[in-house]
Amino acid sequence: MKDYIRNRVLEIADYILSSGATVRDAAQRFNVSKSTVHKDVTERLFQINPAQARRLAEILEKNKAERHLRGGLATRRKYRPASL
Repeated sequence: MKDYIRNRVLEIADYILSSGATVRDAAQRFNVSKSTVHKDVTERLFQINPAQARRLAEILEKNKAERHLRGGLATRRKYRPASL
């Protein structure tokens, strides 16, 4: 694995672990695609640091379980009348 990829994987993992950020948030922060972030934290991180990858998997599962709530809130904000 190239050094710049390894460094990116570790930086993204640290960011998600410290902030509880979603894959989308991390992708925006590091200016990469969601697919890249997902591959970094689900595949590449296991090669580099399996213990950290397991901790990160718990956060990703939590975010996945909550995503339908975040989507509902976004829709609610979008269609809420301006007077409320």
